[in-house]
Amino acid sequence: MKTIFLVAGARPNFMKIAPIVRALKAHGGLAFKIIHTGQHYDRDMNDVFFEELGIPEPDVFMAAGGGSHSQQTSKIMVAFEELCLAKRPDAVLVVGDVNSTLACSIVAKKLSIPVAHVEAGLRSGDMTMPEEINRLVTDSIADWFFVTEPSGVAHLRREGKLESAIHYVGHVMIDNALYQAEKLASADTVGFETKDFKSVNTQNGARYGVITLHRPSNVDSAEMMMRIGGALKEIAVELPLIFPVHPRTRGNLEKFGIDLGPNITLVGPQAYMAFLNLWKDAAVVLTDSGGLQEETTALGVPCITIRENTERPVTVDEGSNVLAGTDPVRIVAEVRKVLRGEGKQGRRPHLWDGKAAERIVQVLAKELS
Repeated sequence: MKTIFLVAGARPNFMKIAPIVRALKAHGGLAFKIIHTGQHYDRDMNDVFFEELGIPEPDVFMAAGGGSHSQQTSKIMVAFEELCLAKRPDAVLVVGDVNSTLACSIVAKKLSIPVAHVEAGLRSGDMTMPEEINRLVTDSIADWFFVTEPSGVAHLRREGKLESAIHYVGHVMIDNALYQAEKLASADTVGFETKDFKSVNTQNGARYGVITLHRPSNVDSAEMMMRIGGALKEIAVELPLIFPVHPRTRGNLEKFGIDLGPNITLVGPQAYMAFLNLWKDAAVVLTDSGGLQEETTALGVPCITIRENTERPVTVDEGSNVLAGTDPVRIVAEVRKVLRGEGKQGRRPHLWDGKAAERIVQVLAKELS
C-alpha cells in the first residue's frame, strides 16, 4: 500500500490535515503517517486536542523548531531528510504556508518524492510576508495543487502550472470548521475560560466582538499598534470586545505601554473548540488572520480584516469579510455598519461544503495507483 507523509508544523496545520486523515481512514486504500516537524511547540497540543480533531497523535515528532526563519527552515530540512531516507514515503503532503511547508517540500522534491500542496495558489502580492515567499517557492516545485478558491486557480495558471495538476477541491479548513461546529453543538462548554464573558454579553439581546492580532506589520510597530488600539477602544465603547492575545502581541502591548481600556477583555490563547465557541456567536470579528477570514465566511459571521491585502479574496468577493486596512476611521466605520445591520451578509463559496478532503484523497489515490 502506498504511504503518504502528512506534514504539520503548528497547531493550525493539524486542523487542516485532520479532515484529510479522516478521509484517508474512510478510503482505506492509502497508508499515511502524521509528521510533526516541531516548528511550534504548543502545550495545548495534548491528547484532548487530537481527540477533538478526531485524529491520532503524530507518528513522528522531529522537534526541529526554534530560531530565525533560516535556522528553523534548515533544522526542519535536515531532520525531514533523515526521516525520508530512513522511511521513504510515496508522496509528501504539505498544507498552508509555514516554514515547515517550504522546508519539507524542498527536501521531498530533491529526493524525487512527489509533493502535494493543500491551499495552493493563494497570493497576497506582499513579498514582505514570509508566508508569501513560502507559498511561491512551494508552488514552484509541487506536483499536485489542491486549491481552495478561484483566485488560486488563476494564479497557478498564470504561473504556468499544468492544468492537469491543478485541482479545485474546496477547503479543508472549512471541512474542519463544520466538523467541529457540529461536535460543539453537543459539547460541554462549562470549562471554557470565556464562558462567563459570553454568558454576560449575550443576555437580553446583548452583543460582543472578538479580536485577534498577530501579524508583525500590525503588532511590531508602536505607531501601528497605537493606531489600531485607538480604533479598538473606540469600538469597545459601543460593543464589548474580547481579545485572546497572542504572546507576541501581549509582549508588544506591554513594551509600547498601550492600555486598551476597561471595555476590552484580554485573555490568553484559546484551544480550538473554546475559540470556535466564542467567535461563532460574535456580532463581529476583527482580525489579521488568514484562516479566520475563511472560517467566519463559512459560518456567516461578519469579519473586519485589519490588513491592506488578503491572499483569500473569495472571502471579500463572496463571503462576510471586509478588508478594512489599518486606517482607524475605516475600521470603526465598518464595525458600525455591522452594528446597524448594514454589514455584508455574504455566502459560503463554491465547494466549501465539508467534502474537500474526500476530493483530495480521491485525486491522490488515482495519482498514486
